[in-house]
Amino acid sequence: MKYNRFLPLIVPLLTWLFLEAFFFNPKLLYIIFVLIFLLFFFTTRQFTLASQRGGKWWNYIILPFSFFSSLTIFSTMIPSKLLVQILFLINTIFLYYYFRSIFFNLIKESYYQKYSLENLSSYGNFLAVYFWASSLYGLQVFLSIQTWMLMAALLLIIALIVYEVMRANNIDLREGVIYILLICLVLTELAWSASFLTLSFYILGLVIAVCYYILIGLTRFYLLKRLNARLIKLYLIFGFSSLAIVLFTARWISN
Repeated sequence: MKYNRFLPLIVPLLTWLFLEAFFFNPKLLYIIFVLIFLLFFFTTRQFTLASQRGGKWWNYIILPFSFFSSLTIFSTMIPSKLLVQILFLINTIFLYYYFRSIFFNLIKESYYQKYSLENLSSYGNFLAVYFWASSLYGLQVFLSIQTWMLMAALLLIIALIVYEVMRANNIDLREGVIYILLICLVLTELAWSASFLTLSFYILGLVIAVCYYILIGLTRFYLLKRLNARLIKLYLIFGFSSLAIVLFTARWISN
C-alpha cells in the first residue's frame, strides 16, 4: 500500500480526535476503545505485510494500545481539564514517534535510527505501568473493587508489557519467559502490599512504576549480556533514591 508512509501521521491525529470526542462525551469510551484497536490493528498489519522481513502484527500493537488505554483510563480520574489535554497531547506525540519508528524499521530500513524502538519501548512502557497502576488503585478507591481482581488485572498487564520489552530488545523468549514470570510475580506482590498504604493512587502508581523500572532495566541488560557493576549501581541508586523521595515527601492520607 503506497499510502503507508502517511499512516504514522494519520493514526495519531485520528486518535487525538477520538480522545477529544471522548472528552466531550464520556459515554463513547467503549466505542472509542474498539475503534482505536481496529485502527492500530490495521496500521500494524499494513506495516508487517509491506515489510520484506515480515513480522507479527500483534507484537507491535501491544505498546501503543496499552499506552493509549492506560492514559485514557487515568485521564478519567484527573480533575484538571488542562492536565487531561496535556495527556492527550503526550499520547499523540508518543504514537507519532512510535508508528514512525515501526514504519522505518519494517519498510524504510535505511532511515531507521538504531535503538529508537528499544528506547520508545523502555520509556513508553514505564509510563504505561504508571498509568495502569495508578488507574487500578484509583478504581479501588472510586469503585471499591476487590483488591484481588485488580491485582489479577495488573498481573496480566505486566506480563504483556514485559513480553513487549523482551520482543523490542530481540531477547529470546525461550530464555526470557522465566524472567517474565518472576517480574510479574514480584511486581504483583509489591502492588498488593502497597495497596494497604494510605497514599494517593497517584503516588502508589509511581512507586510501582519505579519498582518496574529497576526490575526490567536490570533484567534487560542481564539477558543482553551487557549488565555490569556500574549499571547495577545506577539502577539501584536511582530507584531507591526515587522511592525514598516519593515516600518521604508524599502526603499520607489517614483512614
